[in-house]
Amino acid sequence: MHEYDLEEIKREIVEGRSLTIKSNNLINALSADLKSIAKRQQGYERRIFMHSIAAYLVTIIIILGLTKIAMDAQIEAVRSETRDSSEELEELQVELELVRKREQGRIEASQEAARLHQILRAENRRDFLTELPKVAIMALSPTERAVFEEAGSKARRELSRLSYQTGIEHARAGRYHEASQAFRESLKLESDAPHSAQARFELALSYRALDQQKSAIFILIKLTEASASVDVLDEATLLLAECQTDIKLYNDAKETLRTFLRRFPASPLRGEARLKLSRLNLQH
Repeated sequence: MHEYDLEEIKREIVEGRSLTIKSNNLINALSADLKSIAKRQQGYERRIFMHSIAAYLVTIIIILGLTKIAMDAQIEAVRSETRDSSEELEELQVELELVRKREQGRIEASQEAARLHQILRAENRRDFLTELPKVAIMALSPTERAVFEEAGSKARRELSRLSYQTGIEHARAGRYHEASQAFRESLKLESDAPHSAQARFELALSYRALDQQKSAIFILIKLTEASASVDVLDEATLLLAECQTDIKLYNDAKETLRTFLRRFPASPLRGEARLKLSRLNLQH
């Protein structure tokens, strides 16, 4: 073997070693790159995993929140419906109780109306008038109420007339105290009856007979100022002057007599009034 061949072989061996070293270096570098890439990949996968977990948790929270909102809305709707049902039930119960009370009131009113009718048929007018105020609080129909009120008006008018007649009888017998009580009762029962003006005049006469001229004057002043009965006006005015004279109100009596002469020029009592006025002018 020639020296040249040995040199060539040595050179090839050196180059082979050099290539081996370079290959090892490249392999080591490639291995390092692969390890670096693997680490980066693991970090990336770890980040993706954590992001996935975070996204999952956020999604779960959102779903739970929306579910809670929906459930709260449904629960509130059910509660509202329950409240409405409860209120409606309470209203129905109240209405039912009112209906029961009205029905009970109607039954009681019918019984009371029947009793009042029996009293009325028995002509117990005073008892009927005593019980009549109950009509105002009874559950009667307008027609029934009107019938009882009309019956009450008739009973008051009749009792007022009877009391007036009783007062006249007492006055004629000289029982002026009893007469005044009867006349007051007559006016209390019905103050605007056809005989009311005459009852006031007779009451004033009774008061004068009982030496209660002030009470008589009070009645006579109102009677002469506002009486609807013309027949009693002249007599009431003359009696007023007499009562004023009795308690020495001479100037008032004179003025009353002058008023009498002006107001009642055709009265049959005109002569008596003129005579009384002349006496008062002479004496006082």
